[in-house]
Amino acid sequence: MGLPYALAQFAGLGLIREGRKARRELALTFDDGPDPQTTPAVLDALAAAGARATFFVLAPRARAHPDLIARMLAQGHQVEPHAQRHVHAWLRTPWGAARDPVRAARDLAAITGQPATLHRPPHGAYTLGTLWGQRRAGVRGAHWSVEGRDWHAASTPQGVRERLGRLIYPGAVVVLHDAGPGARVTVPLLPDLLADLRSRGYGLVTLAELDGARPGDLAALRRRAFLLLDRLFDRAGHIRPVGGRADTLFRLGPVAFPLAGVRLADGTPVPKGTPAAEFHVNNPLIVDIGPRNAVRQGRASDLPFMARDLASRPDLRDAEVIFCLSALSPLLGIVHFETQAIPAADERRLRRWANVLRRVYGSQGEAQPPRLSILSRAEYLRLYGGSGPGTSRTLP
Repeated sequence: MGLPYALAQFAGLGLIREGRKARRELALTFDDGPDPQTTPAVLDALAAAGARATFFVLAPRARAHPDLIARMLAQGHQVEPHAQRHVHAWLRTPWGAARDPVRAARDLAAITGQPATLHRPPHGAYTLGTLWGQRRAGVRGAHWSVEGRDWHAASTPQGVRERLGRLIYPGAVVVLHDAGPGARVTVPLLPDLLADLRSRGYGLVTLAELDGARPGDLAALRRRAFLLLDRLFDRAGHIRPVGGRADTLFRLGPVAFPLAGVRLADGTPVPKGTPAAEFHVNNPLIVDIGPRNAVRQGRASDLPFMARDLASRPDLRDAEVIFCLSALSPLLGIVHFETQAIPAADERRLRRWANVLRRVYGSQGEAQPPRLSILSRAEYLRLYGGSGPGTSRTLP
């Protein structure tokens, strides 16, 4: 049981769990339906928003409500098997876990008139039996990258809405429920959530349409491992995504300024140890969307978000400068950061790390020499806003 969990459910090897970040789109997926009491409201909300989604349905419910399956297909949604019996794979016999995808795929194909291509087991749980059953059924496992947790007893529509607002990003696969315990939250939540996503420029597509959604391989595993390292690094350094959103370009945290002998362009000295705010880039997002789009997004939203954080976060109120040590100084120069050389030893160390990241995230060529990009707090807030300590971090 442990090996399939580690390789499939956790590492994502062989599973579809997200797409590329180049397009501002994501895939909403719904499990456990159809249910005539709740699924129609989900379909109504999606239709009103012009959104398409993927439904992982239980075969007995699909047989009982073929009209809802027909409506899903007519509205352009993707319909795939979830299970014949909604039982966690670890609680089933190996042969029971293996038979379930085969039967669910066969029964759903008889209703839809088209072969199943994907399968999501109950709870997203895998054993070797599950993997064998998917192979026999000719379907690919489909996981998720963002979980709404609408099923949790303590969840509320507003709470799940805020959670998803923080966690979504381009290429994400989001799991919600159109039936069962999660439906009590998702049904009232969905119209507002869809409005939020539209206001942030997201297109909502099926898994079949999601750009770059393909089975996870070793390259995807390397990416995922480095993202985990980023999260551990951020937790240790009290670093947070700017604006509280995972789809922004920067993460920001408090530090003591690490370099000596630095002066700003106006001659102001920045002694080593000065209270400062250091920002780090969202590497996979910048690689996928490209430098030009990164500059455009930074100017339009993310640099102002960072100004609001700088003005409002208690742990950043003493920061006298805001800076970044990276190979992206040419891009940061476009948005008015001062660029300065750094000591040779730091340059070599940071350049080696930048080249590692470029290979992990799929960027071509060697990294440019890292530089210091820096602005005073006052100048940054003058350029990009932020009205002071009372500024709210909850952005529309």
